[in-house]
Formats: sequence, structure tokens, C-alpha cells
Amino acid sequence: MSGVVLFPLAWAAVGAGAGVLVRWGSVRLARLERPEPGEKPLEPGQKSWQVYGPPVLAALVFFVFALHLGASATLFVRSFFILVLVQVIFFDFEYRLILDRVMFPSMAVALVVSLFRDPWWAGAATGLGAGLLFLVLALAGQAIFKAEALGFGDVKLAVFMGLLLGPLPTVQAIFYGVFLAGVASIGVIAWHRSLKGSIAYGPYLAAGALIVLYMLA
Repeated sequence: MSGVVLFPLAWAAVGAGAGVLVRWGSVRLARLERPEPGEKPLEPGQKSWQVYGPPVLAALVFFVFALHLGASATLFVRSFFILVLVQVIFFDFEYRLILDRVMFPSMAVALVVSLFRDPWWAGAATGLGAGLLFLVLALAGQAIFKAEALGFGDVKLAVFMGLLLGPLPTVQAIFYGVFLAGVASIGVIAWHRSLKGSIAYGPYLAAGALIVLYMLA
């Protein structure tokens, strides 16, 4: 087998193992999460997509990135961020929740990495700007619609995306995320034959970030 494919396959196996750890860690974090008074504790689901989704998606994305980047420092660094985004996708789908225990350490790592880009301040500025934009949207949604259109977890995810991707790529990632969320919303409306209901935006924003992270080679 060609070495060009052999390494990506090996890295996909690493991704699958890391995805198993992501699922295990998510279960532990769900049990640590303290619900608000009157809320039920988080109970990890055992459906196939919940259990096997993280390792399958991590393996697939690791393979694609390894095929694109080869064995490089860039691949190893981005693989960490891939796992963060995979965790956000599945945890937010399952619980409609993005955890501070995941976001804050990931934001710190993304900030450190962003300092090595040129200009060094672009990532920090973009993270701050994206966070403020999503905060305004979240507060406006609550004030106008009397409902949580965007959660504060989405605000923290936007900060992370800004730190990770930088100015223009963050705009692209948000565009892809909003587009994917729109398609999903249409599907939900068609399936339920009703305009009622809502979706979690985090998974789609994270998917947009994955797409742009791949394009940043």
C-alpha cells in the first residue's frame, strides 16, 4: 500500500481511538455537570450515533486532514482542535449544551497558537469580535423573541472559532454554519410539518469551523 495512503489510514485509527476518549470524556463531563434547580441531571445516551458518532467522525476527519497535510506539526496541532469540535458537535446535539470545561481550556490553547500567526493579535481580536457579535445576537434574541435563539455556549464557541481561525476564515466558518443550520431547520420543519421547534446551532457552527480549518492548509 502506498505510503501516501498508509499514514492517513494510521492517523484515522488514531482519530478513532481519540474519538472513543472524546465520548468517554463527554460521559464523565455530563455526570459532573450540575443542573439548575428543578432540572434533571444529564444522562448520557446509548444510541448508536451517540456512542459511535465521535470515533467515526474523528477517524474520518483525521484521515482527510492527514491526506491533505501529511505528517506535519500543523496536522498534530489541528488534530487537537478537530477533537474539540467533534466533542462540541455531539455533546450539543445530545444535550443542547456547550461546556465551559471544554471551551475555556480550548480557547486558551487556541489563543497561544494564534500568537504565532502574523499579525500576532489577529486571532485575539477576531475572538473578541466574534464573541461580542454573538453576545449581542443572543441578548437581542432573548429580548425580541422572549426565547433563547442563541445560547451563551454559542457565544463561547464563537470566541474559540475566532481565536482558532482568524478574521476572514471565521466569517466563512460562520457563513457555512448558518447555511447548514438553515438547511437543518428546513428539514426539521418538513419532518414535523410545523414551524414550531428549534435546533442547536453549536454543531453547525463547529462543522463550519471544521470545513474552514481544512481549507486553511
